[in-house]
Amino acid sequence: MALIQEPTALWRQLQATAGVVAAVRRGVSGTAALDAVVPALRPGVQSLAFYVWRNLGRAQALRSALVSRAPAPATDALLCVALALLWNPDDSPYDAFTLVNQAVEALKRNPQGRAQANFVNACLRRFLRERAQLLVATDADLEALWNHPRWWIERVRREHPQHWQAVLRAANAHAPMTLRVNLRRCSTEEYMLHLQAAGIAGHQGRGAVVVLERAVPVTQLPGFGEGWVAVQDAAAQRAAPLLLQGLGPCPRLLDACAAPGGKTAHLLEASDASVVALEIDGTRLQRIHDNLQRLGLLAQVIQGDAARPQDWWDGVLFDGILLDAPCTASGIVRRHPDIRWLRRESDSGQLATLQSQILQALWPLLRTGGRMVYCTCSIFRAEGEQQIQSFLARHTDARLCPSPGHLLPGGGGADCGVYDNSSHDHDGFYYALLEKHAA
Repeated sequence: MALIQEPTALWRQLQATAGVVAAVRRGVSGTAALDAVVPALRPGVQSLAFYVWRNLGRAQALRSALVSRAPAPATDALLCVALALLWNPDDSPYDAFTLVNQAVEALKRNPQGRAQANFVNACLRRFLRERAQLLVATDADLEALWNHPRWWIERVRREHPQHWQAVLRAANAHAPMTLRVNLRRCSTEEYMLHLQAAGIAGHQGRGAVVVLERAVPVTQLPGFGEGWVAVQDAAAQRAAPLLLQGLGPCPRLLDACAAPGGKTAHLLEASDASVVALEIDGTRLQRIHDNLQRLGLLAQVIQGDAARPQDWWDGVLFDGILLDAPCTASGIVRRHPDIRWLRRESDSGQLATLQSQILQALWPLLRTGGRMVYCTCSIFRAEGEQQIQSFLARHTDARLCPSPGHLLPGGGGADCGVYDNSSHDHDGFYYALLEKHAA
């Protein structure tokens, strides 16, 4: 007789969610924090954590209105988790009584938080009594209104004045599940028929793009194990076609900072190129191998630092280089809602310095007449437009070709009038296509 598994108590999920939120506040990525959660709890905790991160600005403003001084970090995290889940009853996954009861229970079950259980109970019950007044009082708080750090809001408003509200709204939306059809295996039209037969609804986008109406486990995707399809956002799918245009039939390419290998695979699916996939992180390097193996593709995968080509380059010039540079990931917040709370205002400047170093190091590896695509999944101009303008000012042998420029998340167009920036549902990205000329 099969045993019926008892549902996980909500207090355990709340306790673990508070631990994940506290870890991000300490500078741990949400992915790493969730990976540390026991497997049995992880799906539920991830769902709760994503909800909390999308509502954390309001929760923190309410906590400040309720108490004059923030409690200890673990207690504060639990209190903010509960407030994030409580403040909007029309959207909350649980009723108020259950949430308050289980949040208090989570503290009672924690030896370090037990003494704060009554305090949190009083705060939450006061919130329920005074909800309307407290919400009005916090409506004037930008962080509460937009659920982003104030510095982030002000920066987006300054850099994208025509679209800043749409950008912030898009960051709190749920991103679609977007696929890239492996055109070496089947056409996009054929794959749409396979989806229809499997009862999965979606629509065809540009090129190899297919967008599903609702997310499904990859194991349910027709032909996923056989390499017919990969999961990749529509904006990320712009990289390979952009680099390949104008190059010969069998170019030698470098995909720098290549993990997890989606763009490497796309280059190989779309051409007969010889591709070197470079990645500094050994663990992430394995993901490139795994993805290429599933898709039935071959590349030369090497471990190395893109900023130090003297350690790994064989001296043979490349026809094309794809540099998907390390960045703040400010364009993919809807997929990783922890990022806005993980990043600090100074991060973009520090990462822009690293991007500049990598650009400087890789440019000599490109033959005259060759092309480089520089991209980041960031909406901040220091990591996009400003980075490339600075590069062009230092390199008279570089010419900027027509490029997408800043692609804003959720289908928003760029406000700088750049070429080929049509509206689609995609993440935030920046693209520049550079061509090398004789000095």
